[in-house]
Amino acid sequence: MKRYLSHSTEETEQIAAEFASTLKSGDVIAYKGPMGAGKTAFTRGLCKGLGLSDHVSSPTFALVHQYGNGSRALYHFDMYRVETFEDLYSTGFFDYLDYGGILAIEWSENIEAVLPENTITVEIRKVDGDPEQREILISQ
Repeated sequence: MKRYLSHSTEETEQIAAEFASTLKSGDVIAYKGPMGAGKTAFTRGLCKGLGLSDHVSSPTFALVHQYGNGSRALYHFDMYRVETFEDLYSTGFFDYLDYGGILAIEWSENIEAVLPENTITVEIRKVDGDPEQREILISQ
């Protein structure tokens, strides 16, 4: 497990950009962390690190956003509202696993039972006493 301490949104994005260099097509990233922890900021950093210039926003209402194309595409999921297998199936999640590219999944706790065995976990925690500081734990 790797541990990082971020003092700003920009630093969170930089940590993610550097982490992106370790990713390959087919990787699945399961985010864990409360609302407002910085999961979307981390995704912005992943895009930068992958050389993608797309505008990154939370996929809360769209369920999934695609950034880039091909084997370096990043598919950004939000599973917050996914409560059943039917909900998950309707997102097209299983198809995305076969597309190649990289999947980054917010609220991965809701689909933990179906995540691939080699899923990478990125846990982002708020640090008490500093509203900007985050602890980022990456398990591969």
